Amino acid sequence: MEYIGIIIVAIFVNNVVLAQFLGICPFLGVSKKVDTAIGMGAAVTFVLSIATIVTFLLQKGLLEPFGLQYLQTITFILVIASLVQMVEIIIKKVSPPLYQALGVFLPLITTNCVILGVAILVIQKDFTLLSSVVYAVATAAGYALALIIFSTIREQLALTKVPKAMQGVPIALITAGILAMAFMGFSGIDQVF
Repeated sequence: MEYIGIIIVAIFVNNVVLAQFLGICPFLGVSKKVDTAIGMGAAVTFVLSIATIVTFLLQKGLLEPFGLQYLQTITFILVIASLVQMVEIIIKKVSPPLYQALGVFLPLITTNCVILGVAILVIQKDFTLLSSVVYAVATAAGYALALIIFSTIREQLALTKVPKAMQGVPIALITAGILAMAFMGFSGIDQVF
């Protein structure tokens, strides 16, 4: 039941992009088409899962035992950047079609604050390793869900007649705000878990 609660809260109640406002740049930049939104969501899920495991083990196995918690942020940034580069190289050699599909999005993930934010949040919430992985995957699913919903709305907006002053970023920000308010409707559900 604990893991179900973590999943529901991470996806709907504390959605990383709509409630915590992490990852706004890729959210606005990659959400013009559904297929790019799906690719970005898949890439974030993959990297976030691996990064959470590595940073959790690094925090519990190296930083905390030696009293180096003050190096957490810079260490996590370096690990995430290195991890993304390694994943990119491995995918390029092992599966060129997957590299073609995700290759555009992997460098974007290096600067995506969702990855660093979740790595720090699992430490602050004092999760176990399994809870951390569940939280990371659920957070990535919530990010992907918000990104896909937002991209479908933006594709529909491209077909409608929007006033000239509202075209582009202004209507995207208004739409994101309305979507965030819609997700606020789930705010009471976390009391159940």
